[in-house]
Amino acid sequence: MAIHCRRLSRHLSNTLTALAVVYATLASTACARVRTDATRTSRYVPRERNITITTVPLLVKEEQGVLPFLKTDFAKGGVLEGKEVYAFSPSTVTVVEGDTIHFTLINPEDDVHSFVLPDFAVSLPGQKTTTATYVAKRAGIYPIVYAIPAHQPMMSGQLVVLASSSVAGVPPGS
Repeated sequence: MAIHCRRLSRHLSNTLTALAVVYATLASTACARVRTDATRTSRYVPRERNITITTVPLLVKEEQGVLPFLKTDFAKGGVLEGKEVYAFSPSTVTVVEGDTIHFTLINPEDDVHSFVLPDFAVSLPGQKTTTATYVAKRAGIYPIVYAIPAHQPMMSGQLVVLASSSVAGVPPGS
């Protein structure tokens, strides 16, 4: 009887070990499949983005009749001597690495402006809408500037390009 019990115990032990191996194999296969599926769905897919930016006059010579204090500001020795204050609206644009940006750049003023990134420049003729396409190739924060010194440093902004790994899992259209 003792020999029979030992054989039964050994057989049960071998069966349980075999079942444990089968279970572990099935569980790891299922987990690997879930991880693969999650990785597949969480990878960021670059998008096309339509962004409109307008040049906006904030403090310009033409406003002296409406804002009398500007006469002193624009006069010789004034804080705005030789300058005018324009801005981009919006002044900050955030996209993701790999995105293609279709800019619509509106300049309602009669002055010519420009929209300049480190590797991209667009002239903005007065009272015109200009379109341009830009691909955000690398993550980082890039200055948007204006090429006319008299409008610096006020007419500026930034393009924020997020690393694609920082937004993984975001469904398209978000």
